[in-house]
Parts: sequence; C-alpha cells; structure tokens
Amino acid sequence: MTPALLVATLGGVGRIRPAPGTWGSLVALPAVLLGPAGALILALVIATLGWVAVRAVLADRPTDDPGWIVVDEAAGMLIALAALPAGTGLVGVAVAFLLFRAFDIIKPWPVSWADGLHGATGVMLDDILAGGIAAALLLLFGFLMPGVL
Repeated sequence: MTPALLVATLGGVGRIRPAPGTWGSLVALPAVLLGPAGALILALVIATLGWVAVRAVLADRPTDDPGWIVVDEAAGMLIALAALPAGTGLVGVAVAFLLFRAFDIIKPWPVSWADGLHGATGVMLDDILAGGIAAALLLLFGFLMPGVL
C-alpha cells in the first residue's frame, strides 16, 4: 500500500464494509481527549495530509470520489469535535458525531456545492464544510445551554 493510499484510507479503515465513511468518522472520536485546540490542530494536519494524499490517489481519475477514501471524514469529524468543550462527555461526542454524519450524508448547501467540485478539493471540502456546520451548531448549543454537553 502506497503512503498516499495509506493516508486516504486511514490505514485501511476505508475498506471496512458497510459504511466506510462512518468508520472513518469513528476513528477520529478519541481525538476529543486532546481538547478543542488539539482536535483543531489535528484537523488541520489531517486535512492537509488528506488533500495531498487524495490528490495523488486520484491523479489519473480526478472526477472520482470513491467511498473507500475516508480521510475526509476524519478531517470533518475533527472539526466538529473541536467545537466541544474540554472534558465533554459521551453525550457531547455522540451529538457531534450524529450532526457531522447527518450533514455529510444529507449534504445541505454549501456541502452539496463542494461535493460537486472535482479532485482532492471536492473530496475533502464537502466533509470539512459538514464538520464546520456541525461545529457551528455545537458552539451555538453550548452558548445557549452551557454545561449540557
């Protein structure tokens, strides 16, 4: 397995069936232990490495977005986790997971717009936006109902 394929599949997690995107999101959940800043830094690292890896993997077929590429799900999930308060419990993690997966699957605008882009940018950006929307809702929820998550 090439280094780019290793990154794009998160070490082969993208080959797990069914629902490889869900598995790719689940892999990121322990990062909540890093706290908001740690999760955000890791999200930036994973998004950058993911974009480079996906660009290499899709070099000869730039319009593809194969389901086994799951580094994008990890990047988006990490962004959602970064919006949780430090020390959040399982309920907060579950809400972040469900919001991110919902936006990734339903693809409201601008996620749907990014999903239509070709190449590594489209593959990565739709999940980054889904994570950003989930994060915005989590921050709003935390502001309106502090201490619940």
